[in-house]
Amino acid sequence: MKAFIEYVVKELVDFPEQVDIREVDGERGMLFELRLNPSDIGKVIGKSGRTITAIRTLLISAAAKNGKRVMLEIIEPEGGRQRPPVADAPSNS
Repeated sequence: MKAFIEYVVKELVDFPEQVDIREVDGERGMLFELRLNPSDIGKVIGKSGRTITAIRTLLISAAAKNGKRVMLEIIEPEGGRQRPPVADAPSNS
């Protein structure tokens, strides 16, 4: 399954050499952590999350055929996406 994820993701991104997939055994099954170049995250997620949803669906189907449970998460680097600052609420003084 790791090879499947690696193959699909490397075909989607601009920096395939930076794709890193780690397997983590969990209580409920296998977790795959996907790390990649921050500029490639959007390509893997796709419009409205359709691409990552399709990859997860195929992965879950393949695992179920073997009687296993799997999850796939994209791990963002520290200081990843910049979020706009939240405006302070006006004070009632």
